Amino acid sequence: MSEATDNIIKWVKEIEGSKAVEWDRLPEIYLYMDQVLTYMDKQLHLYERDESTCLLTSSMVNNYVKDGVLPRPSQKKYSREHLAILTVICLLKQVLSIQDIAFLTKALLKNASNSEMYNRFCEVQEEAMREVCDRVKKAAPEDEPGLMRLAIELSVEANARRTASERILSEISAAEKKRAEEKYEEGKEKSRKK
Repeated sequence: MSEATDNIIKWVKEIEGSKAVEWDRLPEIYLYMDQVLTYMDKQLHLYERDESTCLLTSSMVNNYVKDGVLPRPSQKKYSREHLAILTVICLLKQVLSIQDIAFLTKALLKNASNSEMYNRFCEVQEEAMREVCDRVKKAAPEDEPGLMRLAIELSVEANARRTASERILSEISAAEKKRAEEKYEEGKEKSRKK
């Protein structure tokens, strides 16, 4: 096998041996920014493109807060809720816009607690990675040509899933906006009749 194939197999074994940190195992104490970055780097390093890639910086965190995607920290300290949302953001920002991620997390939190939303996200992430790892192991014996074929398949599938996800989020968002406008108009009409 080539060095590239060996490195890919090594990465697959690391992914298979890893498990997302469940809500109850996220730090209960509040963390400062540098602690958040260190913690998140340890949690997400297997999802980076390579060793030189960084999925999260202090500027990114500050922008997520400024844009309302992440709640403001309390006295510059971040809670387990922040860590959970940052995990979701970091793993989805390669496929969805920050606007779509914000809509998705807010919608999930309407229907479930933070812990339920985060734990379900981790379960789905682990299932998807297991499936991908199985496919990589099957393609690896063919060495680079088989892995290249798999990379093309995975890229096409990722694009199709991203497209469907964006359409779903767009339609649901539009429907919610329309309902809110109708409710507002009904309220205005009732006020005029009084």
